[in-house]
Amino acid sequence: MKQVQFSAFGTPHEVAGCVDVPDVGAPGAEEVVIEIEAFPINPADLLTMTGDYAVRPQLPATLGAECVGRIAAVGSNVRHLVVGDRVINLGRDNWCQRRKVPAAQALKVPAHADVLQLAMLKVNPATALLMLRNYVDLQPGDWLIQDAANSGVGTNLIRLAKADGVRTVNVVRRESLTQPLQSIGADVVVVDGDDLAARVQQATGGAPIRLAIDAIGGAMVLRLADCLAEGGTVVNYGLLSGEPCQLGAHHTIFKGITLTGFWLQKALTSMARPNLEALYADLAARVADGTLHVEVEATYPIEEIKAALAHAEREGRSGKILVLPNGPVG
Repeated sequence: MKQVQFSAFGTPHEVAGCVDVPDVGAPGAEEVVIEIEAFPINPADLLTMTGDYAVRPQLPATLGAECVGRIAAVGSNVRHLVVGDRVINLGRDNWCQRRKVPAAQALKVPAHADVLQLAMLKVNPATALLMLRNYVDLQPGDWLIQDAANSGVGTNLIRLAKADGVRTVNVVRRESLTQPLQSIGADVVVVDGDDLAARVQQATGGAPIRLAIDAIGGAMVLRLADCLAEGGTVVNYGLLSGEPCQLGAHHTIFKGITLTGFWLQKALTSMARPNLEALYADLAARVADGTLHVEVEATYPIEEIKAALAHAEREGRSGKILVLPNGPVG
């Protein structure tokens, strides 16, 4: 069985490789074996390999917070899943050809939905939806602002907000991203800069913005906070700049701006099982009907993980990079 491992922290495509490991074997009574069809490479994976993520795994390590696959074998006590069911795995370490996991970790998803989109179901759509819903009570017609708007989370947030009737200001680094984001429902797209707040105010007609979603940190948080109305909230979920989040005293003292953070792993572990299942049933249905869709730039076989990682590390990509560990998928 093939698996991706890395044995040192450093540049991802240099430290990771595809290795042969023993097969997972038959499932126990409460377990299932998943043959993995696809998994994405996410920013958190890259940060983990460089040693800059919140968790530093014991080495050698296998990564992968999400995947999609087919049930290849079920334990004797498993009743809610059968061989052939398509599932996502709520557990980690999914960069391999097969996983043996507790049956409770496998959530059934629509077999007819786009398999590559289902591979990206666990992280980005859930992150976007929970940040949209859990921090500020936004009503149809209200505005939010986000940076990294062309990211996986960003494009999901645009689509989810549009479905709720919430309007979005989307901050990007390149003018060329304007039309693609508008085509999926972005109301306003602006290129980042020192005068961001003035241009956002002009584009929205001075509408109050109470929620900002940040993936970058550093001085970007200052510019987002400048765009917020009094009492607004900044939700930080990433650190693409590598710099700590910044807010000024005029934001916190005089405008009452709040800065908080979101980590999906923590959010999921605190959810009751029925709520967790409802969350992913909702998101899977949106993937199946096309409401949620993230562009895929390239797919790679697992044997070419170094090339896949090097591609994922590039700036200016137009979509996600996925790996197909057991060959092409239908």
